[in-house]
Amino acid sequence: MRRICVFCGSSVGRGPAYLHAAEQLGLLMARRGIGLVYGGASVGLMGAVANAVLAGGGQVTGVIPQALVAREVAHNGLEDLRIVGSMHERKALMADMSDAFIALPGGIGTLEELFEVWTWTQLGNHAKPCGVLNVNGFYSTLGTFLDHVVAEGFLKPAHRAILQVGQTPEDLLDRLAQWHPPQETKWIAQDER
Repeated sequence: MRRICVFCGSSVGRGPAYLHAAEQLGLLMARRGIGLVYGGASVGLMGAVANAVLAGGGQVTGVIPQALVAREVAHNGLEDLRIVGSMHERKALMADMSDAFIALPGGIGTLEELFEVWTWTQLGNHAKPCGVLNVNGFYSTLGTFLDHVVAEGFLKPAHRAILQVGQTPEDLLDRLAQWHPPQETKWIAQDER
């Protein structure tokens, strides 16, 4: 993995654990020589992970729509800040540039971005791993819900397993590096229900 796209909040959340996890992930990525692709902001967990990669001597590419440059406070300390016309362009460019995807804690934008790239993996549009860093159990209830989706016949277990879950940055990066795409098709046959 040369570059990982990290989706995360433009806020830092409650308590220090989320900020600490973003910083630890960024430093570890830099140590492992993995570049960061992210949403281009200087605030929240977005700014924290970017600053950590930079502090560790790593490469950072920010991608931000023109409409959000002022609102999300574009990171002016980046050598590679790409300003695009829309959120669709942002997500497409981030996905094209990345070899894997990680979601740190965040809000509905983070979840939307994660689910989109996960869906692209499920459909075979790309063969890139997706994972979440489960800081303080942030994604545990999502995991329970996804298990319910499988139990109700709307998602195959193999496609549920695309989403890797790590409790630490080291654990998650290792899981993503060892991941292999499923060979099953997305569609669930009548006899599989």
